[in-house]
Amino acid sequence: MKISERGQITIPKQLRNQFGMYKNVEIQMISSKEGILIQKQSRGKHPVDLVYGILKRPSDTDTYIEEVRGR
Repeated sequence: MKISERGQITIPKQLRNQFGMYKNVEIQMISSKEGILIQKQSRGKHPVDLVYGILKRPSDTDTYIEEVRGR
């Protein structure tokens, strides 16, 4: 493979198919000791990350227990 004048590379079709890198899929390039890792970017956040912090919780466990017990 060669890098084009504009800095572009072509990923061989067999590898694109193998790793699901189709048109408009976003990738990330990660620097490592061995060279550059090309990795398909994840579609989004983990489901837990999407809801984390959505509930308003008391600052500590004791306060939470008192609220749950109705005190």
